[in-house]
This record gives sequence, C-alpha cells and structure tokens, in this order.
Amino acid sequence: MNFTKSKIEGFYFIKLQPFEDKRGSFVRNFCFSEIKTKKNFVIKQCNLSINKKKGTLRGFHYQKNPSKESKIINIISGSIFNAVVDLRKKSPTYKKKITFTIKSNDKKSFLVPEGCANAFLTLEDNTVIQYFMSDFFKNDSYSGFNYKDPFLNIKWPFEPIIISKKDKNLNFLNF
Repeated sequence: MNFTKSKIEGFYFIKLQPFEDKRGSFVRNFCFSEIKTKKNFVIKQCNLSINKKKGTLRGFHYQKNPSKESKIINIISGSIFNAVVDLRKKSPTYKKKITFTIKSNDKKSFLVPEGCANAFLTLEDNTVIQYFMSDFFKNDSYSGFNYKDPFLNIKWPFEPIIISKKDKNLNFLNF
C-alpha cells in the first residue's frame, strides 16, 4: 500500500498493490500496520453502498463531535466523482475541498479524516462502495449539508438523477 497526501490535512489516496496471475487477482485493501503509520485507524464498522443507477448522489455526510469517524473508501465496482470538504476549524486546511474521479480498476482507495464531509456521484450503473469506519454510526452526531452549497461551488459532472429526499433538503453550510 502506497500513501499519497492531498491538499487536505490527513486525507490520503491509497494505492493498492494487487497480485495477479492466471486465476485473477488478490489485493489487500486494508492493513492495520500500514495504516497506523499515517493514522491510528481501528475498524469499528464496515458498510457497503450499492448504487443501482448512474447519477446517484450520496452526501455530503459526516459525524460531528464527539464522534471521531474517519473512513477508508474502496470502489468495488463502477466509478464515482467524489468530493471531500474539511470542516475542522483548527485544521490548516479548514474550508478546503478536493474533488476527483475514481474507478474500481484504478486499484486505489482513500482515507477521509474525521471532521471532513464526503459526497459522491455515481458515474456508472451498479457502482458498489465499501467503507471501513473508525467509529460506530451515531444518529445523534450524524450531519450533512447540501451538495449544491454555493460557498463550495463544486462542479459536479452532471446533475444527480437519484438523490434521497433527506440529502436533497439538507441546508447549506454556515461558515
């Protein structure tokens, strides 16, 4: 596993190193001893997001204090346009965002640190996302904001086709 920093403090792209032979491939998509060199990340929960249709938007979501939820995200099948926003007031990258496209065959995952919000838009039908979570989901600390927030001015590749009523009606950020 190779780690590459981004312009958001504590966010890493993780290049996976598959072993391939005539049977197919094998890849380690989480290793505690390698992750802990970057972050003390202990898996508390694993989630799958199964998205049937291209144009499905999920987010922006994050857990507020006292949760310390970081997440490692793997693209199992399909592809996404992803956006991350740093909401940590004491972070040197507070209010910064990154956007990127990632595909299952890129053999990459990424680590979103606690205090950062994440959203994605599926670019293909049958896109499956795997999350390793460093904290349990807590409904009382769950939060989010609207993907069209004018402060962020994110250039989504196209308008979402499928979005939950809850996500569509989230408020804008209040910086």
